[in-house]
Amino acid sequence: MIKLFRRLFLDQWKAIDEEARAEREAEGRTGFDWRPVVILIVVAVSLTLQEYYGQRPYFAQKWPRDLSDKYWDLKSFAWWTGFRFAGYVVLPVLVILCMPGERLRDYFISFKDFFKKLKIYVGLFLLILPVVLYASTTRSFKHTYPFYRLANRSTFDLLAWEGMYALQFLSLEFFFRGFMLKGMRSALGAQAIFVMIVPYCMIHYGKPLPETLGAIFAGIILGTLAMRTRSIWGGVLIHIGVAMTMDMMALGSLPKRP
Repeated sequence: MIKLFRRLFLDQWKAIDEEARAEREAEGRTGFDWRPVVILIVVAVSLTLQEYYGQRPYFAQKWPRDLSDKYWDLKSFAWWTGFRFAGYVVLPVLVILCMPGERLRDYFISFKDFFKKLKIYVGLFLLILPVVLYASTTRSFKHTYPFYRLANRSTFDLLAWEGMYALQFLSLEFFFRGFMLKGMRSALGAQAIFVMIVPYCMIHYGKPLPETLGAIFAGIILGTLAMRTRSIWGGVLIHIGVAMTMDMMALGSLPKRP
């Protein structure tokens, strides 16, 4: 077990640290690195704005429920999704483009090494699938999922919701596994992963406790893979696969909506 942990994690973290050291030497950085400061301030601002303005209660406050509008709930989720895309993608991209010497394509959005490691991500998904299937039968998960409980009303409702849900996860992966990790990689090396998992865990507050605790370990695993492959797309694949599996299982237990 210790040897497996060393191979899967410790050796990978050491390799990340060596790569970060080589990057600092190549860039000639020997003093204070301002990039993690910028990254963490943006993270704090983005998450704060999303908490105060990007949640569905804020939408309901500004646009009270209209009983004659059968898509009011879907619109509220569109607001939620749009704010996450703005906070997780648009704001970070603008910041990256404004930072001297930084290139957007370096922020782990390449597909190159993702395809090389695709088997690993498929294996991880299959490994977690039994846990997901079991969790979908528990009371706490049925109470939480699916977020949009009218998704089984029509094909449009289902496709619109799942499309927004997928976009939200893509945005989340770019923010936590791309923007944060690449931005802190050179200065912090593998330690950037453990800085990242703190806000990543906290955005799960309010969800079932097992899921929130699981986010810590998922963040470490996906963060390590993103740092090694320099790609967020494995995390996107797993996140969307797990979320949609949960949704399909949860929707199957709900009464058919008119």
